[in-house]
Amino acid sequence: QVQLVQSGGGLVQTGDSLRLSCAASGRPFSAVRMGWFRRAPPKEREFVASIRWSEGTTTYADSVKGRFTISTNDAKNTVYLQMNDLKPEDTAVYYCTVDPRGVGYNIWGQGTQVTVSS
Repeated sequence: QVQLVQSGGGLVQTGDSLRLSCAASGRPFSAVRMGWFRRAPPKEREFVASIRWSEGTTTYADSVKGRFTISTNDAKNTVYLQMNDLKPEDTAVYYCTVDPRGVGYNIWGQGTQVTVSS
């Protein structure tokens, strides 16, 4: 059974940077895609970024394009989200997720709070 364990996050000021990490544990681990979503109540959960594990192809939400970067460390089965130039509207709980077989995200991390003060 694969588990995703997140780290990073916290309270920062507008314009600061943070890096979130998400490590997959358990065997076997395989992924077609890994992604990051976020939820800021009362909004619905929204897509932030994704990466195709083998090709490294990335996709971003328009709201974070140019500021956030998703990357992986294959040897560590870890996906990262580098967040630069943070804004108050980025405040949310961030979740990493994995799509093991290309049919949908079905394993989620525990969530990490990111708070950006103005």
